[in-house]
Amino acid sequence: MWKFLMKHRLQNLALCAVLVGGSFFMAGPKASAEAPMLAHEAKSAVLMDATTGTVLFKKNEHAKLPIASVTKVATMLLAMEAIERGQVRMSDPIRTSDYAASMGGSQIFLQPGEVMTLRDMLKGIAIASANDAAVAVAEHIAGSEANFVQMMNKKAQELGLHDTHFVNVNGLPIPNHYSSAYDLAVLSRELVKHSEITKFTGVYSDYLRNNTTRPFWLVNTNKLVRFYQGMDGIKTGFTAEAKYCLAASAKRNHFRVISVVLGEPTSKTRNGEVTEMMNYAFSHFDTKIVYDKGQVVTLVPVVRGQLQAVAVKAKFPVGILISKMDQSSIGQTVTEVKPLIAPVKKGQVAGFVKVFHNGTLLTSVPVVTAVDVAKVSLWEMLGRSLRSMFLFGVKQ
Repeated sequence: MWKFLMKHRLQNLALCAVLVGGSFFMAGPKASAEAPMLAHEAKSAVLMDATTGTVLFKKNEHAKLPIASVTKVATMLLAMEAIERGQVRMSDPIRTSDYAASMGGSQIFLQPGEVMTLRDMLKGIAIASANDAAVAVAEHIAGSEANFVQMMNKKAQELGLHDTHFVNVNGLPIPNHYSSAYDLAVLSRELVKHSEITKFTGVYSDYLRNNTTRPFWLVNTNKLVRFYQGMDGIKTGFTAEAKYCLAASAKRNHFRVISVVLGEPTSKTRNGEVTEMMNYAFSHFDTKIVYDKGQVVTLVPVVRGQLQAVAVKAKFPVGILISKMDQSSIGQTVTEVKPLIAPVKKGQVAGFVKVFHNGTLLTSVPVVTAVDVAKVSLWEMLGRSLRSMFLFGVKQ
């Protein structure tokens, strides 16, 4: 009987490829009838829907260029991932090394031996673009800046980014350190999946060392967080070689947009062109959320588990892009899961919700288990089988 029930449960759950919506998705080149005229002065630019990764506008998007402090998008991403996996905590005290304290450029003037929490270090990186804090965080997570840089380059490879190579963690001028507008948009999209980061990147001003003899006022280098509706990040950059750069993020309702410009001649031009790109996105498109973060997507069978099936939830929001011009959309969402074998841990990846357009995968969001499921003993399995046989015999 147990086998009979499991067989039909598997059929009902449609394990391998469950169509969870007949929704459609407006993609890439067909996103508008005419290519928008944007980012005239930028050497390179990308406008991207954060939910699906769809590129809404691009200009020289794969050009390998110096990126200055926009480098810290990757630094913050690795820090947030380390927090998520429990390697470090926001409350961790970080002791500043002589090397970290020696960084020039933008900084929070850390002194050798000074202790500051990871939370405050991230605040300094996100708001004030602190080069010294970036190195201190890298050393805390990886043991050295060099080890952390290896992690950054590995992450770029994992994300399929072919136009990026990091040499340091803060973007201070150094040979062979570069990225592209497209790669930075992808890195930015990954970063804002960790929603807590916007508590730092979206703040216009704050203090460090408050109630001490050395208070330090932080003012966000991205002035758009104060003046543009929905702007909550992410990172500016400037050097004589890179010129004015910005990886920006803005969210209105469910719709989040990533805008990256590199090589702008002035900060005013940079802010103006990012504003135009954001305005274009918000006026022409919107996002329809299929699953919110944490929403139950389906049930997945558990072999030899105390529970015979477990609910799985979307790890991040799953959405599709819609044109405001005609409400059209193209594509579909598909859920792919497979049976789990007990014991199962809460948060374990059980499959993915995928968004496709014309057979091309646009985005893939993990679905994770909602609860722990313990393994049953052999005696419990035997008892289940006997009960099933008895019930089956009675029904016969």
